[in-house]
Amino acid sequence: MRPEKILICYNEPVGIYENYSGKTAPGGTAAEDSSDPGLTAQVGEIQRILQQRFQQVECLPFSRNFARALRRILQLEPDVILNFVEALEGDVNFEGHIAGAFEILDIEFTGNKALTLGNCLDKLKTKQILRSLGVRTPRHFLARCRRKQAESDVKLKYPLILKLNKEDASIGISENSVVSDFAALQAQLDFLFRTFRQDVLVEECLPGREISAAVLGDRVLPLSEITYSLPEGMPRIVTYEAKWAPSSAYYRGTVPVCPAEVDEELRAQIEGKALAAFSALDCRDYARVDFRLSKRDVPFVIDVNPNPDISPESGFIRSAARAGISYEEVLFTLVEFALQRGSASVRPASERRKNLNAYLQELNG
Repeated sequence: MRPEKILICYNEPVGIYENYSGKTAPGGTAAEDSSDPGLTAQVGEIQRILQQRFQQVECLPFSRNFARALRRILQLEPDVILNFVEALEGDVNFEGHIAGAFEILDIEFTGNKALTLGNCLDKLKTKQILRSLGVRTPRHFLARCRRKQAESDVKLKYPLILKLNKEDASIGISENSVVSDFAALQAQLDFLFRTFRQDVLVEECLPGREISAAVLGDRVLPLSEITYSLPEGMPRIVTYEAKWAPSSAYYRGTVPVCPAEVDEELRAQIEGKALAAFSALDCRDYARVDFRLSKRDVPFVIDVNPNPDISPESGFIRSAARAGISYEEVLFTLVEFALQRGSASVRPASERRKNLNAYLQELNG
């Protein structure tokens, strides 16, 4: 058994919106929130797995009482934090803040750094970074909250897809998110502004296949594709219901296939662009890059997901399994990445812990 101390940090799922689905349910009522970050229910199992290799593995839930969490970290003195904090009390904008606190305190942690998490949460900023470095992404513009759009300002080609600029888990995405004319665009913008009170990214909705590339370290795992068998008239997109509502047509009609059936040329293109996007956003350890193909099968990056869901049923773990990497091995690999960074640090762990102690003493006045 290894002596390193491992701390699993996570957040309890808490809802902050009255409506998560991006549409109003029949009868005028808001659709029920069914989302739940898969790993929060798996923390006990993750702890059990890591205890097979490490002597000390503890768990720490995060809330807005950050000082309390820091005091607990001081008591535990972890060598590595397994970081699964995705939000604080439902607010995803705090995901990067937590990683930033670990950086300030000089504690090694798994997954992506604060700047990467912040940049990838902002879909517009993600696209700006990708385009500046030559990575293709669909044409787009940002619709500012509650600011009316003029039809003449829309320079994109319909159909368009609307996404909340600072959300994940497909929150706010429904069949109404794909629009074919300005009237539908304005109606859905009004709904999203009223419901979620934030800016909306509007981009061209490409007609081709949807393929994801999971990246672990410097390796692209087998590609995964969403195959669609939806009723006529329903847009071929991954909606909120497709992820979180098992009784919905979208859940039943969006089936992941791994490995995706692609020829060698297309596979090489997607893998190369996935690594380019991974590098452009300064990702580390693991991420998932989502692609949509054009009519001519040209892959465009539509999203970069640092610290993606790695619950046992997730797409990332499905791709890892196809590569011969078990769920347990993924967890051990992430911890090992962080341990290697810690061993390469110019400052010993004892000094880093002194810095943490001093920080908390100052915090407590």
